[in-house]
Amino acid sequence: MSRIESFKEQLSTGYTFKGDSIVLGAAKLDGEVVPGTQVKIPLKTMNRHGLIAGATGTGKTKSLQVLAESLSDASVPVLLMDIKGDLSGIAMPGEAKPFIIERTDAAGIDYTPNGFPVEMLTLSDEKGTRLRATTSEFGPILLSKILGLNDTQEGIVSVIFKYCDDNALPLLDLKDFIKVIQFLSEEGKAEFETSYGKMSSTSLGTIMRKVIELQQQGADEFFGETSFDVDDLMRIDNQGRGMISILRVMDLMDRPKLFSTFMLSLLAELYASLPEAGDEDRPKLVIFIDEAHLVFQEASKALLNQIETIIKLIRSKGVGIYFCTQNPQDVPSGVLSQLGLKVQHALRAFTANDRKTIKEAAGNYPETDFYKTEDVLTSMGIGEALVTCLNEKGIPTPLAVTYMCPPRSRMDVLTDSEIDDLVAKSKIAKKYNEVVDRESAYELLNKKLEVADQTEPEVKASTKKEKSTLETILSSSVTRQIGRTAANIITRSLLGALGVSSTTRKKKTSWF
Repeated sequence: MSRIESFKEQLSTGYTFKGDSIVLGAAKLDGEVVPGTQVKIPLKTMNRHGLIAGATGTGKTKSLQVLAESLSDASVPVLLMDIKGDLSGIAMPGEAKPFIIERTDAAGIDYTPNGFPVEMLTLSDEKGTRLRATTSEFGPILLSKILGLNDTQEGIVSVIFKYCDDNALPLLDLKDFIKVIQFLSEEGKAEFETSYGKMSSTSLGTIMRKVIELQQQGADEFFGETSFDVDDLMRIDNQGRGMISILRVMDLMDRPKLFSTFMLSLLAELYASLPEAGDEDRPKLVIFIDEAHLVFQEASKALLNQIETIIKLIRSKGVGIYFCTQNPQDVPSGVLSQLGLKVQHALRAFTANDRKTIKEAAGNYPETDFYKTEDVLTSMGIGEALVTCLNEKGIPTPLAVTYMCPPRSRMDVLTDSEIDDLVAKSKIAKKYNEVVDRESAYELLNKKLEVADQTEPEVKASTKKEKSTLETILSSSVTRQIGRTAANIITRSLLGALGVSSTTRKKKTSWF
């Protein structure tokens, strides 16, 4: 059997699945497409998470787009984190250009331009449906993790949340939380310590500074009402296609803590609200995080542990998470080990450190007799990727250099007017874009302080006693003068007995 025939047999065996699958492209060997080969992913294992990596300009975003389109066609809702703003084109049909037809022909599939159902979401003032969560929903543990607090400070935050629950003080946004800290540091300190114990002023000050730091990254835009319902991420359109929700976060590249805050909140909410799914024939939701290094950038060890834990557990809820980044090393090793699908586009070796990184990346892939992985990683062209995934039994598929299929939607961004049209047609934008600022801890505590300020003078006046006759006599100016005269006489008498004249001038002490 020739080398090519052996390769085809291995690919045919490794990429044949019983259930539905997603075609990624055709396999290549020795720089040539091998006819009759298809590299596929079983739909059933799309909740096993994955990685799409590669240098800038190698085709990562287009691979992400292909996966999102195929999932939508399979009635699987998708959430895309659009950091660079180049994923909105998935809402409009693409064009049947010659180089596109060449790729689909190689994979043995037809190319039909198509747009997909899209919902534009935003965490800031970008156009789209606003995503928010209340401070109470975020909870003391997640809030402490995102603030990077130590165990003592985390305990204080938990007690503050308990105090607010016990006293009917809703924590809706960060100004509520800050107001509670201020109140417990001053007017409410004694009352709090009676029932909940003492708190260090230093710890409260540290928590306050951390919250203000989070505010400076724009967190006020995220914390508040109306809270986003994760069920709205899992909608199906009238044609049975999964809704593709695009979260436009182009203005968050310089605010990684806010991005991490949102991601952790979303994953925690999904895990808490979704029932156990087990091994179903398709996932309930798939999340793609472009420029994934932003999730882990500036994240504390505690926060990384929290993210890693949720990623490990959320698979059982039918949710798949896919990280898209330039280098596999951008993803912590604990998270990287959980990723079943790997779509590795080309890496570039310009320095000794680059070559070291490539060698480390090559170690993440199964061994193969047909490729020298380290060399392949630097020699692939645009739109080519080294692929391996898990089959239906959880076994890694053979490593294959893949001539990737092109997206069927537009490989470019939407215009402003096209985005406006999408937002105007949204069925959920009106529900979440209305500003709600109902009475919460901030307003309630301000009222409590105002009432206290008004009643304090009245209390002082009512407790002021009328002076008795003796008190009146003792406080009079005549009595005070008599007292001073008597004191002077006694003093002079004592000094005379000691042989000291009260009129004698004290001598000055000299240092020389």
